[in-house]
Amino acid sequence: MRLSSVFTIFSICSALLVGADAVGQKLNQKQLKDAAEKYAVGSFPLLKELLSIPNDAFYPDDIEKNVKWCEQSFSARGFTTTRIETKTVPLLLAERKHKKAKKTVLIYLQIDGQPVDSTRWFQESPYIPTLKKKSESGDWETVSWNSITNYEDDWRVFARSASDAKGPVAMFLAALDASKELGIEPNYNIKVIMDFEEELGSPQLPQAVTSNAELLKADMLIIFDGPRHITNKPTLTFGARGIATLQLTTYGPAVPQHSGHFGNYAPNPALRLSKLLASMKDDPGRVTIEGFYDGISIDAETKKVLKAVPDDENQIKNRLQIAETDKVGSFYQEAIQYPSLNIRGMQSGWINEKVRTIVPGWARAEIDVRLVLESDPDRLMELIKNHISKQGYHVLDREPSKEERLKYAKIATLTHEISYQSFRTDFNSEVGLWLTRALKNAFGEDPIRIRMSGGSIPISPFVTTLDIPAVTVPTVNRDNNQHSPNENLRLGNYKEGIQTMIAILAEKL
Repeated sequence: MRLSSVFTIFSICSALLVGADAVGQKLNQKQLKDAAEKYAVGSFPLLKELLSIPNDAFYPDDIEKNVKWCEQSFSARGFTTTRIETKTVPLLLAERKHKKAKKTVLIYLQIDGQPVDSTRWFQESPYIPTLKKKSESGDWETVSWNSITNYEDDWRVFARSASDAKGPVAMFLAALDASKELGIEPNYNIKVIMDFEEELGSPQLPQAVTSNAELLKADMLIIFDGPRHITNKPTLTFGARGIATLQLTTYGPAVPQHSGHFGNYAPNPALRLSKLLASMKDDPGRVTIEGFYDGISIDAETKKVLKAVPDDENQIKNRLQIAETDKVGSFYQEAIQYPSLNIRGMQSGWINEKVRTIVPGWARAEIDVRLVLESDPDRLMELIKNHISKQGYHVLDREPSKEERLKYAKIATLTHEISYQSFRTDFNSEVGLWLTRALKNAFGEDPIRIRMSGGSIPISPFVTTLDIPAVTVPTVNRDNNQHSPNENLRLGNYKEGIQTMIAILAEKL
């Protein structure tokens, strides 16, 4: 869609003011759509400004700039802000109370982003937001920001955190501005918790929530994060897997040795690591560690819920360019209901132009385990450790000493960290029904409802400590390159994200 003139904007504004009275009567789909269109255009400078602030959590000085920006932006919209200090950088709480509110909704926003490799971005800098559209040849070409008032839905803003997850922050602020002009006053109080270390696994979050439980007290939690379903239709996600990470190291000679002199003599740690990892899974991709899937079953009713998600398995395989899938589940949604064991990286010796004819001194694998509610994370870590021991390894949580190297034929160092557990909320919970009503009012159809996403978000401390249900409201395009170079946000999704959030602010609890 296009806005062709200032007159058009003025006309839309006038129609909106007529359509909503001062007490915030319920808006229809057209009014919500028109409001989102206006406030998308009006908030593009805000989005650009926010994306221009570097936000790698490894650089606290940059994070402080983001904290201050959020303090100013929420204060300007009638929120009181409180810094929740931690050992590293603070969390930020913004709170706004409303008349006759009987309940409180806690909203989670992520502000930090993944580190960047500027050499792999097709623009001057990941922190200089660049507007682009596809050319006739299918390539992305730069568009002047002066053209933004005549944007098209398929244009995109390329910048770090455009989708993950500063885009939703700008959407929410724009929705707050729209609600003010439309006379919408929620019948619930709003608390917004902003996380500046999510991409580091939110290491300070669990303790911060425990220590500030009364300050964060709420009746429900909604998370503005993540991509919509691949169809790009309005989506609600009612859970997410948790995550734990492990580092596994095997050893050969104390230092790398000449493969001519010591090949066939000094054990190769890369080979040992490969065999050890291979012993953990079968060819169809199922974890073979005894007891790994214990306690998890998918009954007929749950399978019906999973099948209701309109996934196209052939489309998924085509997008991933894979001929077949692992056989943990019989289809995608079923597969992500189980814990996973994933080798996320391996290293030993040297490769490519640095390759050397050596027997490496060590080999290392980085592993992540996605967690589900039915699995105890500590138990899974112990199962993995015991499995390694059964393969004949002496397992340590540190590097071996010379004496240990000489005593034990096979040594492995295993360390792990449990970041956070899974969460899952019932479709028919109060928050689930409320959000379903809001999105149906906004778009004229029931949203796609997903039982649990395969990815992880650090929400379980809120769910377990505050004892509240949580639902994710994803808004961004799935093909957004999050965590990768050339991350982007589709402008049509930005607009519909604002429409989603206005509808939630207008929907009565």
